[in-house]
Amino acid sequence: MKGFVDEMRAVAMKLHTKDQAREGEKESVDPPIAAWNPSVDGYLKFLVDSKVVFDTLESIVTTALHPSYGEFQNTGLERSEQLSKDLEWFKEEGYSIPEPSKPGIVYSSYLQQLAENDPPAFICHFYNIYFAHSAGGRIIGRKVAEKILNKKQLEFYKWEGSLSQLLQSVRIKLNHVSSGWSREEKNHCLEETEKSFVYSEDVIRLILT
Repeated sequence: MKGFVDEMRAVAMKLHTKDQAREGEKESVDPPIAAWNPSVDGYLKFLVDSKVVFDTLESIVTTALHPSYGEFQNTGLERSEQLSKDLEWFKEEGYSIPEPSKPGIVYSSYLQQLAENDPPAFICHFYNIYFAHSAGGRIIGRKVAEKILNKKQLEFYKWEGSLSQLLQSVRIKLNHVSSGWSREEKNHCLEETEKSFVYSEDVIRLILT
């Protein structure tokens, strides 16, 4: 039986470009990843702002303002601690760590607002952030590491155990939580997908600054 996650995935895939996914339908405004010229400074901005976003997601889930958020504690997909280790490594290498910038701060604030007032929309962002990082995010990480980090693999791109099993476990939880929603709430969640892409892309573009 297909669950709601299949609907979420179908909507998300339509918003990918062909460069990002085979099923992508969107025209790309950015150059393909292979043509990127990232800098360490830009990449650090991206990692710092990513940490702001993951810190926010993980604290929302931990405090579970809404009972359904408690389902997503300790999924194994959490990234905040890994990002802390990566930023520490850069510091030890002699780089100065920038302050968080507008894309991460704005997204964090928006997530907090949704978490309090709009669980279906918040869950949409939760799904898209974690699942995008496990797919396209890893591709970006690998390409950037090849170009500027001598192929070093950061902790941000490492998971304990089988990533596919961790993702499957979260899919089951997402289907369970959304099974209590009305069709209207499900549609509202799906409609939020485009916003999640816009906010995430603003953070990703920091790599090229």
